[in-house]
Amino acid sequence: MSAPQHPTDTTATAEATSGAVLSPPTDETTPGGQPELPDPDASDADALVEPADTDAADEAGGNDDLLVREGDVAGDYLERLLDILDVDGDIDLDVEGDRASVAIVGSELKDLVGPDGAVLEALQELTRLAVAQSTGVRSRLMLDISGFRAKRRADLTALAGETARRVAQSGQPERLKPMNPFERKVVHDVIAAVSGVRSESEGEEPNRRVVVLPDR
Repeated sequence: MSAPQHPTDTTATAEATSGAVLSPPTDETTPGGQPELPDPDASDADALVEPADTDAADEAGGNDDLLVREGDVAGDYLERLLDILDVDGDIDLDVEGDRASVAIVGSELKDLVGPDGAVLEALQELTRLAVAQSTGVRSRLMLDISGFRAKRRADLTALAGETARRVAQSGQPERLKPMNPFERKVVHDVIAAVSGVRSESEGEEPNRRVVVLPDR
């Protein structure tokens, strides 16, 4: 999609349009208007008598279909949001591992990223809610805008590697600055691949951080 760009107040516009954009049609809702989410502890007795390989194949196929649907719902939701904000951007949909992945690509999207990705994080949560309302299942969808997460992942990978080497040499723990869950996972994954060190998280959101320690 392409639309003329005009200066916009992202926050004010999003609030003004919340009724139209942030409440997509739902497949199933409870009387209170919230999506009816499946009981994670519920079990199907019939499934217990099916062969394990059949169950695994059916589950994998169903999960892939759900992730594709999540991407489609998210793409429609974000496309309407961009139209209302009068912002030009292309939407790319993909599936990465066990998550749907959605990226908005454009040259003038800094306002949708915000300081340190704050607006991006908020938009991701809103998009996940929109997807959950449509599918009835909680979403772990990842949203990126203008390659912000990709660049952040590369920066954090380098930071984690350097920190791990220092801790392995000095034997002293190091605390990194507070990070969001996406950033902490990137660091934990890097540290897990380095021998002689380990990592853990400490603190409460939004000040939760990664601590890198020498392995015992």
